[in-house]
Amino acid sequence: MYPVDLHMHTVASTHAYSTLHDYIAVAKQKGITLFAITDHGPDMADAPHYWHFINMRIWPRMVEGVGILRGIEANIKNINGEIDCTGPMLDALDLIIAGFHEPVLAPQDKASNTEAMIAAMASGNVHIISHPGNPKYPVDIPAIAAAAARYQVALELNNSSFMHSRAGSAPNCRAIAQAVRDAGGWLALGSDSHTAFTLGEFSECQKILDEVAFPDDRILNVSPRRLLSFLEARGKAPIAELSAL
Repeated sequence: MYPVDLHMHTVASTHAYSTLHDYIAVAKQKGITLFAITDHGPDMADAPHYWHFINMRIWPRMVEGVGILRGIEANIKNINGEIDCTGPMLDALDLIIAGFHEPVLAPQDKASNTEAMIAAMASGNVHIISHPGNPKYPVDIPAIAAAAARYQVALELNNSSFMHSRAGSAPNCRAIAQAVRDAGGWLALGSDSHTAFTLGEFSECQKILDEVAFPDDRILNVSPRRLLSFLEARGKAPIAELSAL
């Protein structure tokens, strides 16, 4: 059981079905002590408006012992690695995930997908790359793992990729976990929940971790402090309200 979940969507992404309150309630039941709401970036067809992300500042940091991070799953927009999280959004958010989504950037050839993903990491704005094992977007796995280690960006194992979305991801995800292990980089686990019932569900991710003997000390979800320290090392200011986690 990992006490941190770093990828989920609320009703603000209108193909998801739970509210912030729903996630807090389930987090308390499951022993999740820190989670990040990461609704889709505004270039996605049914994503929330720019103001949604700026106005996250009104959220409490802690509710009944559960810490809440203000995040986004931004879209990689082009081969230059630009994302739909810019300007004041960068300062307003605690956690910036970025990934490929077909409505924003159609799959390219392997070289172009790799170039776009590495460019997004090199920008310095992205903390985690979401579902990099998606077989619709083939990438040079050793190259992205090396770049992720170099730029201190975590690559995600996405539990939903084994359950509901992105069929055929498992071989790529296994290869990514092995490559990140060998490159000395970070892995992030994400439930990619679109309903609060699956918050903190990493059962399929755990199978991959066990298969490749991935070291616990390179998994961001092991503790709230590890994740917060990772963000601070990337230049984010300490969040005083979460210091006790």
